[in-house]
Amino acid sequence: MYAGTGAVGIEALSRGASAVTFVESDPKVVALLQQNLQTCHLLDQAQVLTEQTAAFLDRKEWWGGPYDVLFADPPYADLDELDIMIHAWRPGLLSEHATVIIEQDAHAELPTSIGPAALVRRYRYGDTALYLYGVSTSESTAS
Repeated sequence: MYAGTGAVGIEALSRGASAVTFVESDPKVVALLQQNLQTCHLLDQAQVLTEQTAAFLDRKEWWGGPYDVLFADPPYADLDELDIMIHAWRPGLLSEHATVIIEQDAHAELPTSIGPAALVRRYRYGDTALYLYGVSTSESTAS
């Protein structure tokens, strides 16, 4: 979610992920993302959607999941987009033992749980923080 140039998803593919769904709303950025995938010969392993994250989350037919990993990098200090991620969980979106990672400003305080995902760890790198959530219930795969 908020895929940008696709660096995180491309890295995942290069390390063995079988497929990645990229969600990015800016058409110019999506063009760059597709170019990056083409350059890396990874287009066949990627689904690229030019959509708002909220629209993607509400359209189950667009999902390539359930997902084992959900990585989101919503714009820093955009409280509306951050709220979308905090309330992102939908039945069937995540696999039974999924990991959710949200990148945010280091000063942001995210909740200790998102749906069935509980905060496992917070990593801080300068002005950036990664919030790592783990899903450990079969509730995540319910339809």
